[in-house]
Amino acid sequence: MCPSSCFQGQSSKTRSAAGSRLWKTRRKEKYRMQYYEFLTKEQVEQVHEASLQILERIGMEFHYPPALEVLSKGGAKVEGERVFLSRQMVEEQIKKAPRQFTLYARNPEKDVVIGSDSIAFIPGYGAPFVTDLDKGRREGTLKDFENFVKLTGDSPYQDICSGMVIEPNDVPHIIRHAEIIFAAMKYSDKCFMGSAMGAKGARDSIRMASIMFGSKAELAEKPCLISILCSLTPLGYDDRMLGAIMEYAKAGQPQLISSLAIAGATAPATLAGTLALQNAEVLAGIVLTQLVREGTPVVFAGSSTNVNMHSGALVVGSPEMAINTAATAQMARYYNLPSRGGGAICDAKIPDAQAAYESMMSLLMAQVSGIHFVLHTAGILETYACMSYEKFIIDDEICGMVKRIKKGYEVNEDTLGLDVIKEAGPGGHFLDKDHTFEHFRREFYQPRLSNRANFDKWYASGSPKTMETANKKYKEILKSYEAPELPPGIAKDLRKFINSIEDKGA
Repeated sequence: MCPSSCFQGQSSKTRSAAGSRLWKTRRKEKYRMQYYEFLTKEQVEQVHEASLQILERIGMEFHYPPALEVLSKGGAKVEGERVFLSRQMVEEQIKKAPRQFTLYARNPEKDVVIGSDSIAFIPGYGAPFVTDLDKGRREGTLKDFENFVKLTGDSPYQDICSGMVIEPNDVPHIIRHAEIIFAAMKYSDKCFMGSAMGAKGARDSIRMASIMFGSKAELAEKPCLISILCSLTPLGYDDRMLGAIMEYAKAGQPQLISSLAIAGATAPATLAGTLALQNAEVLAGIVLTQLVREGTPVVFAGSSTNVNMHSGALVVGSPEMAINTAATAQMARYYNLPSRGGGAICDAKIPDAQAAYESMMSLLMAQVSGIHFVLHTAGILETYACMSYEKFIIDDEICGMVKRIKKGYEVNEDTLGLDVIKEAGPGGHFLDKDHTFEHFRREFYQPRLSNRANFDKWYASGSPKTMETANKKYKEILKSYEAPELPPGIAKDLRKFINSIEDKGA
Protein backbone atom coordinates (compact mmCIF):
# COMPACT_ATOMS: atom_id res chain seq x y z
CA MET A 1 0.00 0.00 0.00
CA CYS A 2 1.34 3.46 0.82
CA PRO A 3 5.03 4.11 1.47
CA SER A 4 6.36 4.40 4.97
CA SER A 5 7.38 7.83 6.21
CA CYS A 6 7.10 10.09 9.19
CA PHE A 7 3.39 10.38 8.33
CA GLN A 8 2.50 6.77 7.65
CA GLY A 9 1.37 4.20 10.13
CA GLN A 10 0.31 6.94 12.55
CA SER A 11 -2.48 5.84 14.86
CA SER A 12 -5.35 8.16 15.65
CA LYS A 13 -3.73 8.68 19.06
CA THR A 14 -0.95 10.72 17.47
CA ARG A 15 -3.42 13.18 15.99
CA SER A 16 -5.01 16.03 17.84
CA ALA A 17 -7.30 15.14 20.71
CA ALA A 18 -10.00 17.29 19.18
CA GLY A 19 -9.68 15.51 15.87
CA SER A 20 -9.87 12.12 17.58
CA ARG A 21 -13.08 13.10 19.37
CA LEU A 22 -14.89 14.88 16.59
CA TRP A 23 -14.17 12.90 13.50
CA LYS A 24 -15.29 9.40 14.43
CA THR A 25 -17.19 7.98 11.48
CA ARG A 26 -19.74 5.31 10.80
CA ARG A 27 -18.34 2.80 8.33
CA LYS A 28 -20.58 2.15 5.37
CA GLU A 29 -20.17 -0.50 2.72
CA LYS A 30 -16.54 -1.54 2.55
CA TYR A 31 -14.76 -1.46 -0.79
CA ARG A 32 -12.07 -4.07 -1.13
CA MET A 33 -10.19 -3.31 -4.34
CA GLN A 34 -6.44 -2.84 -4.03
CA TYR A 35 -5.19 0.51 -5.30
CA TYR A 36 -3.18 1.11 -8.45
CA GLU A 37 0.14 2.81 -7.68
CA PHE A 38 2.82 3.64 -10.24
CA LEU A 39 5.16 5.74 -8.08
CA THR A 40 7.69 3.77 -6.06
CA LYS A 41 8.32 4.48 -2.39
CA GLU A 42 11.52 6.30 -3.35
CA GLN A 43 9.73 8.42 -5.96
CA VAL A 44 7.05 9.46 -3.49
CA GLU A 45 9.81 10.51 -1.09
CA GLN A 46 11.49 12.47 -3.90
CA VAL A 47 8.28 14.37 -4.64
CA HIS A 48 7.85 15.12 -0.94
CA GLU A 49 11.43 16.39 -0.64
CA ALA A 50 11.09 18.55 -3.75
CA SER A 51 7.89 20.06 -2.38
CA LEU A 52 9.56 20.92 0.91
CA GLN A 53 12.41 22.59 -0.94
CA ILE A 54 9.91 24.69 -2.90
CA LEU A 55 8.18 25.81 0.29
CA GLU A 56 11.37 26.42 2.26
CA ARG A 57 13.60 28.01 -0.40
CA ILE A 58 11.30 29.53 -3.03
CA GLY A 59 8.21 30.23 -0.95
CA MET A 60 4.56 30.92 -1.69
CA GLU A 61 2.73 34.23 -2.03
CA PHE A 62 -0.34 34.74 0.16
CA HIS A 63 -2.30 37.79 -0.98
CA TYR A 64 -4.31 38.24 2.21
CA PRO A 65 -3.01 40.06 5.33
CA PRO A 66 -4.98 37.95 7.87
CA ALA A 67 -3.40 34.79 6.44
CA LEU A 68 0.06 36.33 6.58
CA GLU A 69 -0.50 37.17 10.25
CA VAL A 70 -1.59 33.62 11.10
CA LEU A 71 1.33 32.09 9.21
CA SER A 72 3.84 34.42 10.85
CA LYS A 73 2.53 33.64 14.33
CA GLY A 74 2.67 29.95 13.44
CA GLY A 75 6.40 30.13 12.75
CA ALA A 76 6.61 30.89 9.03
CA LYS A 77 9.14 33.32 7.63
CA VAL A 78 7.21 36.17 6.00
CA GLU A 79 8.74 38.73 3.64
CA GLY A 80 6.02 41.00 2.33
CA GLU A 81 3.51 38.58 0.82
CA ARG A 82 6.10 35.84 0.30
CA VAL A 83 5.89 33.05 2.88
CA PHE A 84 8.54 30.41 3.55
CA LEU A 85 7.52 27.24 5.37
CA SER A 86 10.09 25.05 7.09
CA ARG A 87 10.13 21.27 6.88
CA GLN A 88 9.34 20.98 10.57
CA MET A 89 6.39 23.36 10.34
CA VAL A 90 4.86 21.58 7.35
CA GLU A 91 5.25 18.10 8.78
CA GLU A 92 3.91 19.09 12.21
CA GLN A 93 0.80 20.80 10.83
CA ILE A 94 -0.08 18.11 8.29
CA LYS A 95 -0.21 15.50 11.05
CA LYS A 96 -3.00 17.43 12.77
CA ALA A 97 -5.56 16.93 9.99
CA PRO A 98 -7.81 13.85 10.34
CA ARG A 99 -7.31 10.93 7.97
CA GLN A 100 -11.08 10.64 7.49
CA PHE A 101 -14.24 12.45 8.51
CA THR A 102 -18.00 12.37 8.04
CA LEU A 103 -20.01 14.97 6.16
CA TYR A 104 -23.50 15.11 7.62
CA ALA A 105 -26.70 15.42 5.59
CA ARG A 106 -30.17 16.38 6.80
CA ASN A 107 -31.11 12.80 6.02
CA PRO A 108 -28.79 10.72 8.25
CA GLU A 109 -28.97 7.83 5.78
CA LYS A 110 -27.13 10.05 3.31
CA ASP A 111 -24.19 11.06 5.48
CA VAL A 112 -20.95 10.66 3.55
CA VAL A 113 -17.67 9.29 4.88
CA ILE A 114 -14.63 10.91 3.26
CA GLY A 115 -11.49 8.79 3.58
CA SER A 116 -10.64 5.20 4.49
CA ASP A 117 -12.14 2.75 1.96
CA SER A 118 -14.92 5.09 0.85
CA ILE A 119 -15.55 6.85 -2.45
CA ALA A 120 -17.89 9.81 -2.98
CA PHE A 121 -19.20 11.01 -6.34
CA ILE A 122 -20.14 14.65 -6.96
CA PRO A 123 -21.48 16.00 -10.30
CA GLY A 124 -19.90 18.70 -12.47
CA TYR A 125 -18.82 22.03 -10.99
CA GLY A 126 -18.43 25.56 -12.30
CA ALA A 127 -19.92 25.39 -15.80
CA PRO A 128 -21.33 28.68 -17.17
CA PHE A 129 -23.19 26.91 -20.00
CA VAL A 130 -25.75 24.12 -20.26
CA THR A 131 -26.92 22.01 -23.18
CA ASP A 132 -29.44 19.38 -24.19
CA LEU A 133 -30.81 17.92 -27.41
CA ASP A 134 -33.86 20.18 -27.38
CA LYS A 135 -32.46 23.68 -26.87
CA GLY A 136 -28.75 23.30 -27.57
CA ARG A 137 -25.99 25.22 -25.80
CA ARG A 138 -27.01 28.24 -23.73
CA GLU A 139 -26.21 30.13 -20.53
CA GLY A 140 -27.19 28.38 -17.34
CA THR A 141 -30.09 29.56 -15.19
CA LEU A 142 -31.29 28.94 -11.66
CA LYS A 143 -33.90 26.57 -13.09
CA ASP A 144 -31.10 24.53 -14.66
CA PHE A 145 -29.30 24.46 -11.32
CA GLU A 146 -32.45 23.24 -9.57
CA ASN A 147 -32.91 20.57 -12.23
CA PHE A 148 -29.40 19.22 -11.70
CA VAL A 149 -29.98 19.16 -7.93
CA LYS A 150 -33.06 17.03 -8.59
CA LEU A 151 -31.12 14.70 -10.89
CA THR A 152 -28.48 14.42 -8.17
CA GLY A 153 -31.11 13.74 -5.55
CA ASP A 154 -32.62 10.99 -7.69
CA SER A 155 -29.31 9.28 -8.48
CA PRO A 156 -28.28 6.26 -6.39
CA TYR A 157 -24.64 6.98 -7.30
CA GLN A 158 -24.15 10.73 -6.76
CA ASP A 159 -23.40 11.33 -3.09
CA ILE A 160 -23.15 15.11 -2.71
CA CYS A 161 -24.86 18.05 -4.45
CA SER A 162 -22.22 20.01 -6.34
CA GLY A 163 -21.69 23.56 -5.15
CA MET A 164 -21.83 25.22 -8.57
CA VAL A 165 -23.02 22.48 -10.90
CA ILE A 166 -24.16 25.25 -13.23
CA GLU A 167 -23.65 29.02 -13.02
CA PRO A 168 -27.16 30.56 -12.70
CA ASN A 169 -26.51 33.63 -14.81
CA ASP A 170 -30.05 34.95 -14.33
CA VAL A 171 -29.48 35.50 -10.60
CA PRO A 172 -27.82 38.72 -9.33
CA HIS A 173 -24.22 38.08 -8.39
CA ILE A 174 -24.69 39.43 -4.85
CA ILE A 175 -27.07 36.57 -3.91
CA ARG A 176 -26.06 33.90 -6.43
CA HIS A 177 -24.12 31.82 -3.92
CA ALA A 178 -27.00 31.93 -1.44
CA GLU A 179 -29.64 30.95 -4.02
CA ILE A 180 -27.48 27.99 -5.00
CA ILE A 181 -27.21 26.74 -1.43
CA PHE A 182 -30.93 27.26 -0.86
CA ALA A 183 -31.74 25.21 -3.96
CA ALA A 184 -29.44 22.40 -2.79
CA MET A 185 -31.18 22.41 0.60
CA LYS A 186 -34.69 22.62 -0.84
CA TYR A 187 -34.55 19.99 -3.57
CA SER A 188 -32.31 17.36 -1.99
CA ASP A 189 -31.56 15.90 1.42
CA LYS A 190 -28.03 14.91 0.44
CA CYS A 191 -24.88 16.71 1.55
CA PHE A 192 -24.01 19.92 -0.27
CA MET A 193 -21.09 22.26 -0.90
CA GLY A 194 -20.48 25.78 0.37
CA SER A 195 -19.50 28.89 -1.56
CA ALA A 196 -15.88 29.57 -2.46
CA MET A 197 -16.60 33.25 -3.16
CA GLY A 198 -14.33 34.73 -0.51
CA ALA A 199 -14.75 35.26 3.21
CA LYS A 200 -18.27 36.67 2.87
CA GLY A 201 -19.45 33.79 0.70
CA ALA A 202 -18.09 31.37 3.28
CA ARG A 203 -19.73 33.21 6.18
CA ASP A 204 -23.06 33.27 4.36
CA SER A 205 -22.77 29.55 3.65
CA ILE A 206 -22.04 28.82 7.30
CA ARG A 207 -24.95 31.01 8.41
CA MET A 208 -27.37 29.19 6.08
CA ALA A 209 -26.09 25.84 7.29
CA SER A 210 -26.63 26.90 10.90
CA ILE A 211 -30.25 27.82 10.08
CA MET A 212 -30.72 24.26 8.84
CA PHE A 213 -28.57 22.29 11.28
CA GLY A 214 -28.11 24.34 14.44
CA SER A 215 -25.47 26.49 16.11
CA LYS A 216 -21.91 26.96 14.90
CA ALA A 217 -20.76 24.70 17.73
CA GLU A 218 -23.06 21.97 16.44
CA LEU A 219 -21.77 22.51 12.90
CA ALA A 220 -18.20 22.13 14.10
CA GLU A 221 -19.05 18.83 15.80
CA LYS A 222 -21.05 17.55 12.83
CA PRO A 223 -19.80 19.37 9.71
CA CYS A 224 -22.29 19.66 6.87
CA LEU A 225 -20.47 21.92 4.39
CA ILE A 226 -17.52 21.13 2.17
CA SER A 227 -15.93 23.59 -0.23
CA ILE A 228 -13.22 23.56 -2.87
CA LEU A 229 -10.52 26.19 -2.45
CA CYS A 230 -7.82 26.46 -5.10
CA SER A 231 -4.31 27.85 -5.22
CA LEU A 232 -3.28 30.56 -7.67
CA THR A 233 -0.75 28.55 -9.63
CA PRO A 234 2.17 28.88 -9.64
CA LEU A 235 2.96 29.33 -5.97
CA GLY A 236 0.20 31.59 -4.74
CA TYR A 237 -3.19 31.96 -3.09
CA ASP A 238 -5.44 34.97 -3.74
CA ASP A 239 -7.43 36.89 -1.16
CA ARG A 240 -10.75 35.33 -2.15
CA MET A 241 -9.60 31.74 -1.63
CA LEU A 242 -7.67 32.58 1.54
CA GLY A 243 -10.64 34.40 3.05
CA ALA A 244 -12.85 31.37 2.46
CA ILE A 245 -10.20 28.94 3.73
CA MET A 246 -9.91 30.81 7.00
CA GLU A 247 -13.65 31.23 7.56
CA TYR A 248 -14.42 27.57 6.94
CA ALA A 249 -11.50 26.51 9.13
CA LYS A 250 -12.71 28.72 11.99
CA ALA A 251 -16.09 27.01 11.72
CA GLY A 252 -14.56 23.53 11.56
CA GLN A 253 -15.98 22.84 8.10
CA PRO A 254 -14.13 20.50 5.71
CA GLN A 255 -12.26 21.86 2.72
CA LEU A 256 -10.76 20.54 -0.47
CA ILE A 257 -7.41 22.29 -0.74
CA SER A 258 -6.70 22.06 -4.44
CA SER A 259 -4.14 22.91 -7.10
CA LEU A 260 -4.71 22.99 -10.84
CA ALA A 261 -1.18 23.25 -12.18
CA ILE A 262 -0.99 23.09 -15.97
CA ALA A 263 2.10 21.29 -17.24
CA GLY A 264 3.77 23.40 -19.90
CA ALA A 265 1.91 26.59 -18.92
CA THR A 266 1.71 27.28 -15.18
CA ALA A 267 3.96 24.36 -14.23
CA PRO A 268 6.97 22.51 -15.66
CA ALA A 269 6.31 20.49 -18.80
CA THR A 270 7.41 17.36 -16.92
CA LEU A 271 4.70 15.56 -14.99
CA ALA A 272 7.04 14.98 -12.05
CA GLY A 273 7.72 18.72 -11.81
CA THR A 274 4.02 19.49 -12.06
CA LEU A 275 3.29 17.01 -9.27
CA ALA A 276 5.94 18.56 -7.03
CA LEU A 277 4.50 22.03 -7.61
CA GLN A 278 0.94 20.84 -7.01
CA ASN A 279 2.05 19.04 -3.87
CA ALA A 280 3.76 22.13 -2.47
CA GLU A 281 0.73 24.34 -3.08
CA VAL A 282 -1.68 21.90 -1.47
CA LEU A 283 0.57 21.40 1.56
CA ALA A 284 0.83 25.16 2.07
CA GLY A 285 -2.95 25.54 2.05
CA ILE A 286 -3.40 22.68 4.50
CA VAL A 287 -0.82 24.20 6.86
CA LEU A 288 -2.92 27.37 6.98
CA THR A 289 -6.11 25.44 7.81
CA GLN A 290 -4.45 23.73 10.76
CA LEU A 291 -2.97 26.97 12.09
CA VAL A 292 -6.43 28.54 12.02
CA ARG A 293 -8.08 25.56 13.71
CA GLU A 294 -6.25 22.40 14.64
CA GLY A 295 -8.02 19.29 13.40
CA THR A 296 -9.88 21.02 10.55
CA PRO A 297 -10.88 18.28 8.09
CA VAL A 298 -9.19 18.68 4.72
CA VAL A 299 -9.06 16.77 1.46
CA PHE A 300 -5.74 16.65 -0.39
CA ALA A 301 -6.99 17.74 -3.81
CA GLY A 302 -5.18 17.73 -7.13
CA SER A 303 -6.59 18.41 -10.58
CA SER A 304 -3.38 19.23 -12.42
CA THR A 305 -3.10 18.40 -16.09
CA ASN A 306 -1.28 19.53 -19.22
CA VAL A 307 -1.61 22.26 -21.82
CA ASN A 308 -2.59 21.77 -25.45
CA MET A 309 0.63 22.91 -27.10
CA HIS A 310 -1.25 23.63 -30.34
CA SER A 311 -3.58 26.17 -28.77
CA GLY A 312 -2.32 26.96 -25.27
CA ALA A 313 -5.63 25.77 -23.82
CA LEU A 314 -6.19 23.55 -20.82
CA VAL A 315 -7.01 19.90 -21.50
CA VAL A 316 -8.61 17.49 -19.04
CA GLY A 317 -9.47 14.38 -21.04
CA SER A 318 -5.81 13.45 -21.30
CA PRO A 319 -3.93 10.39 -20.04
CA GLU A 320 -1.54 12.84 -18.35
CA MET A 321 -4.33 14.11 -16.13
CA ALA A 322 -5.37 10.54 -15.35
CA ILE A 323 -1.78 9.76 -14.34
CA ASN A 324 -1.73 12.82 -12.09
CA THR A 325 -4.93 11.61 -10.45
CA ALA A 326 -3.21 8.37 -9.46
CA ALA A 327 -0.16 10.28 -8.23
CA THR A 328 -2.37 12.61 -6.18
CA ALA A 329 -3.97 9.61 -4.47
CA GLN A 330 -0.53 8.23 -3.62
CA MET A 331 0.70 11.51 -2.15
CA ALA A 332 -2.47 11.85 -0.08
CA ARG A 333 -1.97 8.35 1.34
CA TYR A 334 1.62 9.28 2.14
CA TYR A 335 0.29 12.10 4.33
CA ASN A 336 -2.59 10.01 5.73
CA LEU A 337 -5.17 12.37 4.22
CA PRO A 338 -8.28 11.87 2.09
CA SER A 339 -7.82 12.66 -1.61
CA ARG A 340 -9.67 14.32 -4.46
CA GLY A 341 -9.14 13.85 -8.19
CA GLY A 342 -10.54 12.55 -11.45
CA GLY A 343 -14.17 12.64 -12.54
CA ALA A 344 -16.11 12.04 -15.75
CA ILE A 345 -14.13 14.83 -17.36
CA CYS A 346 -13.54 15.37 -21.05
CA ASP A 347 -12.68 17.91 -23.71
CA ALA A 348 -15.53 16.81 -26.00
CA LYS A 349 -18.13 19.39 -27.00
CA ILE A 350 -21.10 17.00 -27.08
CA PRO A 351 -21.82 13.65 -25.39
CA ASP A 352 -20.23 11.62 -28.17
CA ALA A 353 -17.72 8.77 -28.31
CA GLN A 354 -14.87 11.11 -27.31
CA ALA A 355 -16.82 12.20 -24.24
CA ALA A 356 -17.44 8.55 -23.35
CA TYR A 357 -13.90 7.24 -23.61
CA GLU A 358 -12.29 10.25 -21.94
CA SER A 359 -14.83 10.24 -19.11
CA MET A 360 -14.54 6.51 -18.49
CA MET A 361 -10.73 6.71 -18.49
CA SER A 362 -10.67 9.55 -15.96
CA LEU A 363 -13.37 8.17 -13.69
CA LEU A 364 -12.02 4.65 -13.64
CA MET A 365 -8.50 5.89 -12.87
CA ALA A 366 -9.85 7.82 -9.88
CA GLN A 367 -11.49 4.67 -8.60
CA VAL A 368 -8.65 2.21 -9.07
CA SER A 369 -6.09 4.63 -7.61
CA GLY A 370 -8.09 5.13 -4.40
CA ILE A 371 -9.40 8.68 -4.72
CA HIS A 372 -12.00 9.44 -2.03
CA PHE A 373 -13.73 12.59 -3.30
CA VAL A 374 -14.42 12.51 -7.04
CA LEU A 375 -15.73 15.81 -8.40
CA HIS A 376 -17.20 16.25 -11.91
CA THR A 377 -18.64 12.73 -12.00
CA ALA A 378 -21.70 13.61 -14.07
CA GLY A 379 -22.62 15.97 -16.87
CA ILE A 380 -19.47 17.97 -17.51
CA LEU A 381 -18.36 18.82 -21.07
CA GLU A 382 -15.97 21.21 -22.82
CA THR A 383 -13.15 21.16 -20.26
CA TYR A 384 -15.46 22.25 -17.41
CA ALA A 385 -17.33 24.85 -19.51
CA CYS A 386 -20.69 23.16 -20.09
CA MET A 387 -23.14 20.84 -18.34
CA SER A 388 -25.18 18.42 -20.44
CA TYR A 389 -28.45 16.93 -19.27
CA GLU A 390 -27.92 13.86 -21.42
CA LYS A 391 -24.31 13.41 -20.33
CA PHE A 392 -25.42 13.58 -16.70
CA ILE A 393 -27.55 10.49 -17.27
CA ILE A 394 -24.82 8.74 -19.29
CA ASP A 395 -22.12 9.53 -16.73
CA ASP A 396 -24.38 8.42 -13.91
CA GLU A 397 -24.52 5.01 -15.58
CA ILE A 398 -20.71 4.97 -15.71
CA CYS A 399 -20.65 5.87 -12.01
CA GLY A 400 -22.85 2.89 -11.23
CA MET A 401 -20.53 0.59 -13.16
CA VAL A 402 -17.44 2.03 -11.51
CA LYS A 403 -18.86 1.65 -8.02
CA ARG A 404 -19.84 -1.93 -8.84
CA ILE A 405 -16.31 -2.69 -10.01
CA LYS A 406 -14.81 -1.22 -6.87
CA LYS A 407 -17.18 -3.18 -4.66
CA GLY A 408 -15.75 -6.49 -5.89
CA TYR A 409 -17.35 -9.63 -4.50
CA GLU A 410 -17.30 -11.90 -1.47
CA VAL A 411 -15.50 -15.24 -1.52
CA ASN A 412 -16.89 -17.63 1.09
CA GLU A 413 -18.57 -21.02 1.35
CA ASP A 414 -21.95 -19.68 0.27
CA THR A 415 -20.74 -17.60 -2.69
CA LEU A 416 -18.45 -20.34 -4.01
CA GLY A 417 -21.65 -22.30 -4.46
CA LEU A 418 -20.31 -25.86 -4.43
CA ASP A 419 -23.71 -27.23 -3.39
CA VAL A 420 -25.56 -25.56 -6.26
CA ILE A 421 -22.85 -26.57 -8.72
CA LYS A 422 -23.35 -30.16 -7.55
CA GLU A 423 -27.12 -29.77 -7.83
CA ALA A 424 -26.93 -28.50 -11.43
CA GLY A 425 -24.29 -31.02 -12.43
CA PRO A 426 -22.70 -31.46 -15.88
CA GLY A 427 -24.85 -29.91 -18.62
CA GLY A 428 -27.28 -28.37 -16.13
CA HIS A 429 -28.29 -24.75 -15.64
CA PHE A 430 -28.74 -22.39 -12.72
CA LEU A 431 -31.67 -20.16 -13.74
CA ASP A 432 -34.21 -21.98 -11.57
CA LYS A 433 -32.03 -22.50 -8.51
CA ASP A 434 -32.79 -20.89 -5.14
CA HIS A 435 -29.14 -19.91 -4.87
CA THR A 436 -29.50 -17.82 -8.04
CA PHE A 437 -32.54 -15.94 -6.74
CA GLU A 438 -30.84 -15.36 -3.41
CA HIS A 439 -27.77 -13.76 -4.96
CA PHE A 440 -28.29 -12.25 -8.40
CA ARG A 441 -29.64 -8.89 -7.24
CA ARG A 442 -26.56 -8.31 -5.10
CA GLU A 443 -24.09 -9.73 -7.59
CA PHE A 444 -25.27 -8.26 -10.91
CA TYR A 445 -25.25 -4.57 -11.76
CA GLN A 446 -28.63 -3.44 -13.11
CA PRO A 447 -28.27 -0.54 -15.60
CA ARG A 448 -30.65 2.40 -15.58
CA LEU A 449 -29.74 3.51 -19.11
CA SER A 450 -27.86 0.86 -21.08
CA ASN A 451 -29.83 -1.21 -23.60
CA ARG A 452 -29.19 -4.93 -23.15
CA ALA A 453 -31.93 -6.21 -25.43
CA ASN A 454 -31.04 -8.33 -28.44
CA PHE A 455 -30.85 -6.70 -31.87
CA ASP A 456 -34.39 -7.63 -32.95
CA LYS A 457 -36.00 -6.17 -29.84
CA TRP A 458 -33.81 -3.07 -30.02
CA TYR A 459 -34.69 -2.57 -33.70
CA ALA A 460 -38.38 -3.16 -33.10
CA SER A 461 -38.39 -0.49 -30.39
CA GLY A 462 -37.20 2.12 -32.90
CA SER A 463 -33.42 1.60 -32.71
CA PRO A 464 -33.05 4.10 -29.84
CA LYS A 465 -29.71 5.89 -29.58
CA THR A 466 -28.13 6.41 -26.18
CA MET A 467 -28.41 10.21 -26.39
CA GLU A 468 -32.11 9.98 -27.19
CA THR A 469 -32.70 7.55 -24.34
CA ALA A 470 -30.77 9.79 -21.94
CA ASN A 471 -32.81 12.80 -23.05
CA LYS A 472 -36.02 10.93 -22.36
CA LYS A 473 -34.70 9.61 -19.05
CA TYR A 474 -33.72 12.98 -17.57
CA LYS A 475 -37.14 14.42 -18.45
CA GLU A 476 -38.90 11.48 -16.80
CA ILE A 477 -36.84 11.97 -13.65
CA LEU A 478 -37.58 15.69 -13.44
CA LYS A 479 -41.28 15.13 -14.08
CA SER A 480 -41.69 12.51 -11.36
CA TYR A 481 -39.17 13.85 -8.83
CA GLU A 482 -40.52 14.58 -5.36
CA ALA A 483 -38.23 16.79 -3.33
CA PRO A 484 -37.83 15.89 0.35
CA GLU A 485 -39.86 18.32 2.41
CA LEU A 486 -38.00 21.27 3.88
CA PRO A 487 -39.61 22.41 7.16
CA PRO A 488 -41.59 25.62 6.45
CA GLY A 489 -39.94 27.55 9.26
CA ILE A 490 -36.46 26.76 7.98
CA ALA A 491 -37.40 27.64 4.40
CA LYS A 492 -38.81 30.96 5.61
CA ASP A 493 -35.70 31.79 7.64
CA LEU A 494 -33.41 30.90 4.74
CA ARG A 495 -35.38 33.13 2.36
CA LYS A 496 -35.32 35.95 4.90
CA PHE A 497 -31.54 35.66 5.15
CA ILE A 498 -31.12 35.73 1.36
CA ASN A 499 -33.29 38.84 1.18
CA SER A 500 -31.11 40.51 3.81
CA ILE A 501 -28.02 39.84 1.68
CA GLU A 502 -29.73 41.45 -1.31
CA ASP A 503 -30.86 44.46 0.74
CA LYS A 504 -27.35 45.06 2.05
CA GLY A 505 -25.95 44.74 -1.45
CA ALA A 506 -28.43 47.28 -2.78
